[in-house]
Amino acid sequence: MPGIRLIYPVACALVLAACSGHGAAPAAGPAEVDVATVVYKPVTDWQSYSGRLQAIDHVDIRAQVPGTIMAVYFKDGQMVKKGEPLFLIDPRTYTAAVDRAAAQLAAAHAHEKFTSADSQRAQKLLQGNAISRRDFDDRSNAALVATADVKAAEAALEDARVNLGYTKIVAPVDGRMSRAEQTVGNIVAAGFSSPALTTLVSMNPIYAGFDVDEQTYLKYLSQAADHDVAVRLGLANETGFSRTGKIASVDNQLNSTTGTIRVRASFDNADGVLLPGMFARVAVGGGSAHPAILIDDRAISTDQAKKYVLVLDDKDHAQYREIFPGLMVDGLRVVDSGLKPGERIVVNGLQRVHPGDPVHAKVVPMAGEDTVASSP
Repeated sequence: MPGIRLIYPVACALVLAACSGHGAAPAAGPAEVDVATVVYKPVTDWQSYSGRLQAIDHVDIRAQVPGTIMAVYFKDGQMVKKGEPLFLIDPRTYTAAVDRAAAQLAAAHAHEKFTSADSQRAQKLLQGNAISRRDFDDRSNAALVATADVKAAEAALEDARVNLGYTKIVAPVDGRMSRAEQTVGNIVAAGFSSPALTTLVSMNPIYAGFDVDEQTYLKYLSQAADHDVAVRLGLANETGFSRTGKIASVDNQLNSTTGTIRVRASFDNADGVLLPGMFARVAVGGGSAHPAILIDDRAISTDQAKKYVLVLDDKDHAQYREIFPGLMVDGLRVVDSGLKPGERIVVNGLQRVHPGDPVHAKVVPMAGEDTVASSP
């Protein structure tokens, strides 16, 4: 059937024509990615550590004389100044003791005056051989004993006055009060073994205590006594470091078990936000500022054990570049080697591009670029 054999070639030709026309998918263009120029600025190296805030002065307030609490002059959490009254212990017994000691001192003075005059008379009588040597010695000794009695009475009076002063308990330093553990009407004992009446901690300045490794100590802190070492503080609700301070002290020996040494930094706390015991992130810096290349951490990818970024060439093609990242500085990662100033890297859209691919570059600033500084 020759007519039927002619139909098949024509049909096949029509199908091929249709497939090569409207049915073909258009070719995809270059992927759009965010591109930023690497930051090149002077920076100071920082090492970050975790620590806790500590009060410079921490005082457990205890009674130094026993008695009944007559008054509590502060409220829980109140800020007080040095010398402000905190508690009053019943002073009546101690006032009476002062009066009694004062009377004993007056009697001692009177007795001293009498024996001194008697000793002087005995001296004259001895010169005229009107008294025996023994009687003279007895009167002279009585005068000396009376003088000693006066000193003992003066000491007893001073002791009574000190105890009377202890009935009014005052703040030994500026700071913030805890709650009163003993209130009006309670009888309290005296001495170190007695329970604390309350606790007082100083607030401004305040310490941050943390442990640093041996390398950091040798690099930055070994000369801290002779040179100011930059240090910054960040709190638990902060991503950066909001406060600057200085190294206050470095311990006198390295902990051989942990390989660290204890350091304390001092920070201003005039606003009272910092409280002893709070978690603190502390960054220690050292050396003079030096130029460095910084990039956003999001631009860094991992290839097995290697770190790399995608660098754009002059034709906007993404090129694989291995880098060696360093420390974080104000939200950006220092690149120790692998990049040069002025180079552009892909910072967003990495999943849409591969090494060698052409890209459509959307220029954006490097994240955190405006916050990078050479010093705190």
